[in-house]
Amino acid sequence: MGKMNVRYVGNLKTEATHLDTGTTLVTAAPKDNQGDGSTFSPTDLLCTSLASCKLTIMGIKARSLGIDIDGVEVEIQKIMTAEAPRKIQEIVLTFRWNGIDRQITTEQMESLKRSALHCPVALSLDPSVKKTIHW
Repeated sequence: MGKMNVRYVGNLKTEATHLDTGTTLVTAAPKDNQGDGSTFSPTDLLCTSLASCKLTIMGIKARSLGIDIDGVEVEIQKIMTAEAPRKIQEIVLTFRWNGIDRQITTEQMESLKRSALHCPVALSLDPSVKKTIHW
């Protein structure tokens, strides 16, 4: 089980540390919410976590299928609610296969997609957060 620590460092920024490895990352409030937008916001990380989780689960599935999906990318669009309280309304993920889709069978592709739909981050998000996926 991973353990993390997050510390407020001022100016609407935090520093998170992955305690097992010492790896750190910084968040900043976005420009549309009093911040400077200098790096990922906490809600950016949530959306990025969804895409990273889907790719990781697909990588596990690809390994079991004996195929390589190195180079697949996901473009992420975060849509916030207009009304208060602020929350993520929708996460739009657009997969970029970069030619990999031409190297695998339709059955393999469907297996990858099915596995991605059941990633732990997706299953942990509130159902009110719309998740739109463009394969």
